[in-house]
Amino acid sequence: MSLKLEKLENSVVKFPLEISAEEFTKARKRAYNKEGKKFNIPGFRKGKAPQKIIEQYYGEAVFYDEAINSVFPDIYEKALDELKIEPVAQPDVDVQDINGDSGVKLEVKVTIKPEAKLGKYKGIEIKKHEHKVTDDDINHELEHKREQGARIINKEEGAIESGDAANIDFEGFVDGVAFEGGKDEGYTLKIGSNTFIPGFEDQLIGKKVGDECDVKVTFPKEYHAEDLAGKDAIFKVKVNSIEGQILPELDDEFAKDVSEFDTLAELKADIKKHLEEHAAEHAKIEAEDELIEKIVEGMEVEIPQAMIDNEIQNRIQNFSQQLQQQGMSIEQYIQFTGATVDSLKEMHKEPATKQVKANLAIDAVIKAEGISATDEEIAAEYKTLAEKYNTEEKMLRQFFGEDSIKHDLTVRKAIEFLMSEAKIK
Repeated sequence: MSLKLEKLENSVVKFPLEISAEEFTKARKRAYNKEGKKFNIPGFRKGKAPQKIIEQYYGEAVFYDEAINSVFPDIYEKALDELKIEPVAQPDVDVQDINGDSGVKLEVKVTIKPEAKLGKYKGIEIKKHEHKVTDDDINHELEHKREQGARIINKEEGAIESGDAANIDFEGFVDGVAFEGGKDEGYTLKIGSNTFIPGFEDQLIGKKVGDECDVKVTFPKEYHAEDLAGKDAIFKVKVNSIEGQILPELDDEFAKDVSEFDTLAELKADIKKHLEEHAAEHAKIEAEDELIEKIVEGMEVEIPQAMIDNEIQNRIQNFSQQLQQQGMSIEQYIQFTGATVDSLKEMHKEPATKQVKANLAIDAVIKAEGISATDEEIAAEYKTLAEKYNTEEKMLRQFFGEDSIKHDLTVRKAIEFLMSEAKIK
């Protein structure tokens, strides 16, 4: 295949593709085998009519779409490899000519990843980043461990406190009228999680099992439902049950229960060590971010909107998965925070744009410096991951493809190279 690539505006390119007559004939045959059973032709049992009879009855083009769709992915991927381009959006395919005897001529338009023109990227000055671990940091981690080791109790007599999990029924009203999406039964709400409309959770503090109360709130002005935005509402709430926590004492016995250490002092020392390691890693990432931001400032590139849209979508999907891990769907988050799909996209727009620019800058450095991960480095990375996840390398290779590992290692080497060239003030 010898293809001619034509560059258009805004990182859009176009190129021709062809499906030979022989290949198209085979593809139509496969389409017939897949779809032929659906056709009912007079004189034949349903699904038993020959391909030629169906084409005569419904027209020669009856299997064209299915045939093209079956062939296109493979020839498209081969074209991308030959042209050495990386698409960032779905292609726009136009059929220029199609004939059962001569094959198919296509024209493909697609937005591709642009090449960035680097400015200065060596010898850039960045400040020294460091974070000190305080006693408050250590105590905060200890409190977290206490909560993890807490004993859960049903508070049949006690009142709701911050940190409790309250199981409630509720129904919301505006101007005395119940509104859609404002009712649920048996919902477990973590008090202090700030997942409901502002002010809702605070008004449940002090309530007991069996209590029924009115919770008065005001919907945010930016609430996703326009008929509720900015309006006062009353939620009629019934408390079904309350789960509280009894925290263990901070002593040597606690240390033995939650760690391999015999004393609280040893546990604190280990927490401090790990916090310092985390702080050093955090400082390293901050320094790298500052360096890349400065490289981006001196870079020239026109970013296709599709790249930013893709990154925004990835971030929203990751956010949704994080919510699910906390027991909440993104639909519930939208309902109780007043967010909208558009506001979520807007929230992620700036960091997504920043990430896309950073990726393009690193790609440009990789190309300029000829940086790549070696086979030995890839093998070592699989070994490291196998030890980290306590699994076999064979399983990891199925889960993490070699191209993905190679890309991650190459990016890491590029950042290490840039940091080695930077001047830390």
